[in-house]
Amino acid sequence: MIQIKNLNKTFHPNTTRAFTALDKITLTIKANQLIILKGVSGSGKSTLLSIIASLQKPTSGELLVEGEAIAKLPDLHASHFRAATIGFIPQSFNLFDSFTVWENVSLALIPLGFSPKEIRQKTQKALEIAQISHKKDALVSNLSGGEKQRTAIARALVNDAKIILCDEPTANLDSENSKKFIMIIEQLKKLGKTIIIATHDPLFDSLSFVDSVINMEEGKIL
Repeated sequence: MIQIKNLNKTFHPNTTRAFTALDKITLTIKANQLIILKGVSGSGKSTLLSIIASLQKPTSGELLVEGEAIAKLPDLHASHFRAATIGFIPQSFNLFDSFTVWENVSLALIPLGFSPKEIRQKTQKALEIAQISHKKDALVSNLSGGEKQRTAIARALVNDAKIILCDEPTANLDSENSKKFIMIIEQLKKLGKTIIIATHDPLFDSLSFVDSVINMEEGKIL
């Protein structure tokens, strides 16, 4: 599903010193695998997720998704790839507070050219999988942290994305909502999704359905 070869990412915050966020990353992720990226803040986990999602471009190296060279796509094509293939769940959720749950989720489908009937069907299905359909008419500003996250999960699922990327998904959740998130992730794996989670939460250390835990430090895979 995903092949990463000798991937590097360097930032230049000023002209005197460069910061290497990713250093010679090589990794293969098969379809329907659940991969955990572990490491402290600044280890490169989020940068790697962002590049896989085509939100950033690497400085050098290759990124192939189902054989397609994603790292070299122009911005417009990268946007189309992301809309059709990637479901991204950021740590801060990135929802529109003044919109309803239904509106936040269904908006992701509008650029893809679906009919109103298809948008309704796909939105309802995503809300049911994320266990948030009972709040479909509620404003996001009135939701709890766990409800906001389930809305973000539904938005990530609504385009039937093959790849689900999660950046520190339990960082802002209590223990009960973190366990609910893990249950949903297990369900997504059963649905055939390929899932990559960047986290330092020990809750993910001993899950039976995790295929691999990859430890990162200072931009490298240990």
